[in-house]
Amino acid sequence: MSLFTEPFLTALVLGAVTAGLPLLLAGLGEQMSERAGVLNVGIEGMMLAGAYGGFLVAYRSGSIPLGLFGGATCGGLVAALMALFCVRLALSQIVVGIALTLAAEGLTALLHHVQFSQTYPRLPAAATLPIPLLSAMPVVGPALFDRPLIVYLALACVPALSRLYRETHFGLALQAAGDAPAALDAAGVDVLRTRMAAVLATGVLAGTGGAFMAEIGAGLFVPFMTNGAGFIGIVLAMLARGRPLWVLWGALLFGMCLSLATALQVVGVDIPSDVIQMIPFAAVMAVLVAFGRRASLPAALGVPYRRGER
Repeated sequence: MSLFTEPFLTALVLGAVTAGLPLLLAGLGEQMSERAGVLNVGIEGMMLAGAYGGFLVAYRSGSIPLGLFGGATCGGLVAALMALFCVRLALSQIVVGIALTLAAEGLTALLHHVQFSQTYPRLPAAATLPIPLLSAMPVVGPALFDRPLIVYLALACVPALSRLYRETHFGLALQAAGDAPAALDAAGVDVLRTRMAAVLATGVLAGTGGAFMAEIGAGLFVPFMTNGAGFIGIVLAMLARGRPLWVLWGALLFGMCLSLATALQVVGVDIPSDVIQMIPFAAVMAVLVAFGRRASLPAALGVPYRRGER
């Protein structure tokens, strides 16, 4: 029996979009932060906070869109701490990012245990917005053109951010904040505000990605459910060399790796779960070996900016 049947390909593409969209939002957010010179290692914690906050709001209110907004808000709150400590107070971006991630992991697990104990309530399926004619296409129709509105909005972020980076003053300020912050300061633009805006935007995008993972991807919240997705987002941002479109392709690639288990089950192929869980991280290492040397990063990435210092 051929493996590449229509049910297999449909499940693979559908799963790639579902698993890849949180990676896309995380990668786009991290890309903006890195352009501004902030290595946002805390993005995993922002995603996890967004997943828990988004699930809780959706569960209490019965509204998936409201839950996504709640997830974006929770991610933004964690990002605000990152901006305060790393940008305003100029503390180590790596240390603070790891601390925020560990704190988010512990706090969300504790809150989930207190509120739900050992139960895992599920949310109803999110409403979709089918695009006429396109949604009826085989394989790609259900995966791309019969999805919740947030999927279309996330995909629209790719060209929107590409244009922002190329054609707006804020996009140029982001680039300068990462490459030559002293020159940006001399031009009269507040470096710290630019970096803080980038970090907050990262938190909103990552929190939305986490909320999507819990509300639409899984339909429930499980402690530590991001399982390294934020760190994959960091890899995507570094390898994309400032191009949002490359983040999209990378997110779909890793999303396909994550969805491989479900697609194989559709055609009756049984593979140990440990092997499946290893595939995305093996893919990350393979991509790093193949393209990591050519990754270009901002000159001031990870370096706190203090006005007047050289």
